[in-house]
Amino acid sequence: MSLETPDRQRLASVQPRADIKARTLRQDRWWLQPLIIAVGFSAFVVYSTWAAFNHPVVAGTHHRIFFADPYLSPFYSPCFTDGCPPSVRWADFHIWKWLSPAIYILVFPLSFRATCYYYRKAYYRSFWLSPPACAVAEPHKNYTGETRFPLVFQNVHRYAWYFAVIFAGILTWDAALAFDKDGHFYVGVGTAILTINALLIWAYTLGCHSCRHITAGRINHFSKHPVRYRLWGLVSRLNNRHMQWAWASLLWVALADGYIRLVANGTIHDYHHIF
Repeated sequence: MSLETPDRQRLASVQPRADIKARTLRQDRWWLQPLIIAVGFSAFVVYSTWAAFNHPVVAGTHHRIFFADPYLSPFYSPCFTDGCPPSVRWADFHIWKWLSPAIYILVFPLSFRATCYYYRKAYYRSFWLSPPACAVAEPHKNYTGETRFPLVFQNVHRYAWYFAVIFAGILTWDAALAFDKDGHFYVGVGTAILTINALLIWAYTLGCHSCRHITAGRINHFSKHPVRYRLWGLVSRLNNRHMQWAWASLLWVALADGYIRLVANGTIHDYHHIF
């Protein structure tokens, strides 16, 4: 006599996917969101790659195109390469000078963003089509999650968060330095852009799922830890809009770099007031 129950026999006969000829029965434009995300990500990758290698000297100065006094591009912060003005230079290193400073500066912020839970969802759907959308079949026959190479490296996200906090602090310091020019209080369009950039970076970083776990992830009784509970509540509010913070900070950092480049090469004028 078979030990299988009727329910088990029924489940065993169920097909792993919907037995339909169409790829999906959805009638809406389900492909629009993954397409927009793919285009947005690709555009940022193209621009950031170009910006990382395009840093000529500003005409008539020894400064690079990523600095327009007193503004420093967030792609090149902290600044420790040739052409960094004394006001923003951290240190001089005599190794790997053939590389753009943006390459080894962006390693840590990039590792944080690339392993972010929202970005995983975004590029899994848009580039790997795994799955492209809810109720839409994916082209992959097998799914192993993030247990094998290379996706197993997604687990570094919790550690990359600590480096992201450091870089958020550095960008905040750069924004503060932008208000000082030759000992005078300087307020311009660039100072507003760099300040907003720092705020968006903080909102995205502190709204991270890992940050929620750090603040109160292992607490069983909130009433016994009122301070951590309040911190967890603040982080959770940011986390509710983690997707929006992710996109806003991503686009704004490119805007900040582009603005500083245009000011540095004289294409546009930075409207400002010195007190």
